[in-house]
Amino acid sequence: MNITLHKSGKPVSGSIHLPGSKSISNRVLMIKALSGLNFPIINLSDSDDTKHLQKALELIDTDTSGIIDIGHAGTDMRFLTAYLSLKQGTYELTGSERLQQRPVKELADVLKNLGADIIYKNKNGYPPLIISGKQLKGGKALIQGHVSSQFISALLLTAPYFEAGLELSIENEIVSKPYIHMTIEIMKEFGAKVLWENNKIKVYSGSYSYTKQEYIVESDWSAASYFYSFVALSGIKTELTLQGLFETSLQADAACVEIYKSFGIETIFGSGKIIITKKADTSVSKFEYNFINCPDIAQTVACTCAVLNRSFYFTGLQTLKVKETDRILALKNELKKFGIDIQATSNTIRYDQIKSKPFFDPVSVSTYNDHRMAMSFAPLTLLVNTLIIEDAGVVSKSYPEFWNDLNKIGITHQKK
Repeated sequence: MNITLHKSGKPVSGSIHLPGSKSISNRVLMIKALSGLNFPIINLSDSDDTKHLQKALELIDTDTSGIIDIGHAGTDMRFLTAYLSLKQGTYELTGSERLQQRPVKELADVLKNLGADIIYKNKNGYPPLIISGKQLKGGKALIQGHVSSQFISALLLTAPYFEAGLELSIENEIVSKPYIHMTIEIMKEFGAKVLWENNKIKVYSGSYSYTKQEYIVESDWSAASYFYSFVALSGIKTELTLQGLFETSLQADAACVEIYKSFGIETIFGSGKIIITKKADTSVSKFEYNFINCPDIAQTVACTCAVLNRSFYFTGLQTLKVKETDRILALKNELKKFGIDIQATSNTIRYDQIKSKPFFDPVSVSTYNDHRMAMSFAPLTLLVNTLIIEDAGVVSKSYPEFWNDLNKIGITHQKK
């Protein structure tokens, strides 16, 4: 399904209740499955990834064998690899063609060193995996920090149920470090004892516990970033209200509060909501930022800079090449359609031209089966008369109601 976006003659405005954080939702679901605790989860993400995880956990709970297909969900693959290593039974863990191209060897090797029984069905180091679960001894382990924070989070979440817990040493720079902090803080909410000092994380053996009646998932700051971009590309005094966000957040992408200050955006926190307002036009100075902690919003900020013809230099993007697509290459290809030529390496992107080249309107954006490509380019509808988003249904991976929510702020769409 392709959609054509249309801007109205009025500035964007309105109020949006953002979806629950996929990152928080998936971690809480894993803890609930590991512990057997029974509590309702409020504002659970309605993303494809979370739905796949729920379905997989239900299957594992009822059958001791079977094929578990989690589609494009990379987080699910990592979390379930560790979970199934502990769960009695034998399962085949697989996913989409793209997911089968995303390496899992670093995590699988650590688990196998801890006693797990994991076999690669086709290609060494990649899904599908054949996992026969059993009680793991645990103990000391070593992992590289520059590959994926999800590998580390997967190990931590399951570690309380290792006989000897886990003492994890991390080598090299840690990517997406706040996501590990999020994992640990949520674990602590459920009674886990975790110590993190320098490059070592120790998880003590035990069981999760919970005394509250329900768990409330904060809304998704990644989703908020697209609306920050809409406001940044609009006129002075443009204002949007985003529901479900909190000033004290565990989410790395809350960094967009600080990032978008450089684009004239003020954020006011209320009770369970924020109001974002365009207070000033931006300067022409180069915007530089290290996205090592929050790579998921790099595409959105790049699009913001590009439309404003603002030079930029982004670093810390090494994980983008092994996401749903090679996001660096995809970004480079699609920005060219708007007259923006960026320079890219394996972990950086740069734009040095203050004036973009002429381009043809309408523009049709390819999404590469990547939800973030679709949503990060959506605000560029404010630049053109007609913007077409190809395969627009990809947003269901994290934000199924995205296009409908754009209607609420004055951006309409037609399906084709």
